[in-house]
Amino acid sequence: MNDFREVLLSTLSGFDFTVDDGAVDRLCRYYELLIEWNEKMNLTALTAPEDVALKHFADSLMMLRYIRIADGASVIDVGTGAGFPGLVLKIARPDIRLTLLDSLQKRLYFLETVCDELGFDNVELIHSRAEDGSRTELRDSFDIAVSRAVASLNTLCEYDMPYVRVCGRFVAMKGREAAEELSAAQNAIETLGGRLVAKHDVVLGSAGERSIIEIEKVAPTPDAYPRKSKQIKNKPL
Repeated sequence: MNDFREVLLSTLSGFDFTVDDGAVDRLCRYYELLIEWNEKMNLTALTAPEDVALKHFADSLMMLRYIRIADGASVIDVGTGAGFPGLVLKIARPDIRLTLLDSLQKRLYFLETVCDELGFDNVELIHSRAEDGSRTELRDSFDIAVSRAVASLNTLCEYDMPYVRVCGRFVAMKGREAAEELSAAQNAIETLGGRLVAKHDVVLGSAGERSIIEIEKVAPTPDAYPRKSKQIKNKPL
């Protein structure tokens, strides 16, 4: 695991990320558990140290460079998968109040194990489909909702924005297709109560172009949204 630590430190130094020794230790342990569990279930196709350090950890941390997250902010990672970016953000910013939501229970068992190992007893794990979770007390209750590479932006808006309180932010972490997706999502953003703040364009080293799309919630999401999954997929806003 010393090899991964060296790769991680080298990768993070290339982006001038400020990560303390405790966070580095936790990221290394996260990597160990990711590889161990990935042998039993499909968590990620990327397992090489260089790939995880760059395309999962550094990519997740990039959000902190562009999005202001207040001390103690409530953050939900919708469709978190193996915990990216939410759990990486928590490692770097232990003060945030994190909720990880995913539709697959076995992924949540993995995340529960990681949180236990890292000493995070204040991370809430929610087993739910994205469109169902925001019909509960989770609606309108988060400072920030984030999703990374889950679906097209117009679909993501409908999944994520109902979770965000007015004046909060929805953050979508996208690849090189971001400009086209943003153009197609203008109606969804407006319909769901949002306003585009910025599209932050970055180059993630050898992994290429990334965009962090920041949307402010300026009005409540109408009660009609989110719709049922089939409607969202067949007739996106």
